[in-house]
Amino acid sequence: MEILLARLKIDLGIINSTIYDARLLSLLEVAKKEIEKEGATLDLEDISDSELVIDYARYLWQSRREPMTEPRSLRWRINNRIFGGNGNA
Repeated sequence: MEILLARLKIDLGIINSTIYDARLLSLLEVAKKEIEKEGATLDLEDISDSELVIDYARYLWQSRREPMTEPRSLRWRINNRIFGGNGNA
């Protein structure tokens, strides 16, 4: 999860700071659980799955202050992961 945290921080432009690490790790866990709750089986060693979790966590971070709807591209990727026959249960 530390690698995902580092990549998420890069995406968010958080450099040389650990002040948000606990919160960001929590968002990564929430993102993973939310995607899995919808029916996807994730393998965080797979680059596509890890990027999906990072993107969902980024959406959660960005929407915490400015309520926003889930981006269509993110919804499409989650649906594709669930229904695409890509290792789901």
